[in-house]
Amino acid sequence: MGISVFDMQALQHNWSTDETRAIFDETMRVQKWMEVEAALATAQARLGIIPQAAADDIVAHAKGSTIDIPKMAAEIRRVKHALVPAIKQLQAACTPEAGQWVHYGATTQDVIDTGMVLQVRDCHALFLRDIKAVGRELARLAREHRDTIMAGRTHGVLALPITFGHKCAIWLDEIGRHHQRLRECEPRLFVGELVGAVGTQASLGPMARQVEEGTMAVLGLGVPDISWAPARDRFAEYLSILNMIGGTIGKIGNELFNMQRNEFAEVEEGFTEGKLGSSTMPHKRNPVFAENLPCVARGLRASAGLMMEAMVAEGERDGIGWKTEWKAVPECCLMAGALLFQCASLLKGLRVDKARMMENLDRMRGYLLSERVMLELGEKVGKQNAHEWIYEASMHGLENRLDFADAMRRHPEISKVSTDAEITGMTDPRGYLGEAGASVDRVLARSAAWLEG
Repeated sequence: MGISVFDMQALQHNWSTDETRAIFDETMRVQKWMEVEAALATAQARLGIIPQAAADDIVAHAKGSTIDIPKMAAEIRRVKHALVPAIKQLQAACTPEAGQWVHYGATTQDVIDTGMVLQVRDCHALFLRDIKAVGRELARLAREHRDTIMAGRTHGVLALPITFGHKCAIWLDEIGRHHQRLRECEPRLFVGELVGAVGTQASLGPMARQVEEGTMAVLGLGVPDISWAPARDRFAEYLSILNMIGGTIGKIGNELFNMQRNEFAEVEEGFTEGKLGSSTMPHKRNPVFAENLPCVARGLRASAGLMMEAMVAEGERDGIGWKTEWKAVPECCLMAGALLFQCASLLKGLRVDKARMMENLDRMRGYLLSERVMLELGEKVGKQNAHEWIYEASMHGLENRLDFADAMRRHPEISKVSTDAEITGMTDPRGYLGEAGASVDRVLARSAAWLEG
């Protein structure tokens, strides 16, 4: 029976993906613990600390399938310990002799922390794949609509002309920095630990460092210089990056949500057969994909905040903050996976209405070109004079429902220094796009390396 949005069959697709749920499924969590135990035994046998036969037996049985999870859960409730019941089952599955060497010298947090790193690493590969998918769709839109003129908006109202490609290229540029952040954090994040009860590695004996290095080599993880049991910045950094990715995708979703308002109708998300907008209004085609992105991004921000709380640790380690991670890390990864997947899907099916974009741009009847006119006119009569005359023309024109060009033609001073053709040219939005196209080209050129790599 589902309780949370991550396991309710009717809702989980909005908040996660099949792939991310599989990675953080309880069976996989236990599987990662077993991988750590197998790697530990392998490393210790190579160093002659435990018998090779014992290590072989431990490795053979250190599988997720060895652990009866309901039985483990019942025992956890009885003994009040998160790992020991699983270790007991692994020990029982081995020969009596080999079982004595299970989990030799390690502590619980060594296994659970390193197992969590392995889960996050699996998710990270999906994120790198899917952030590229988002980037490729944004690059396609930026390229296709490099010169598609639309109204730029500041403070929620019409401002100056831009292109839809320019808008998409800004998003692409931001997503590219997130991709860079994901790659840059890898050597800091993908680090295990095998440090013992208080981080001194005393329980691992005189070859402790070699044991840790050997174990991490088997797992393909980095080796820390010192215990990170009370230092949770690795996970905090990662969830912060996921939070930033969520912020960008939430923004994209929110923008596309607003651009689909009937009053704007500049874009529309792809329509699938059978999609319903309302139980009472059959005509509706709601922006359900776009609105889900900022919704999930809010949830991601909340869960990422829990990780910040987990950074405050007592002494050499404690469960107050640490156990918080068991909620924060999986939830953030599940939501980040959903956001990336859904954003790529939304962008792939997005329909862009060029005619409506131009129609909305013309709603201001040329007045949004006042900046351009002021600057060009100012070259002839001075900026302050130009500002005053355009203000006068604009106020008169708006009051009398005149187009901006007509209002300027009727202004006695402006009409003296500008011909009809010049006024028409100054109020053509196609002539006031500045470096929009060149900026798009620069972003596309710079993005090619990480999108194709």
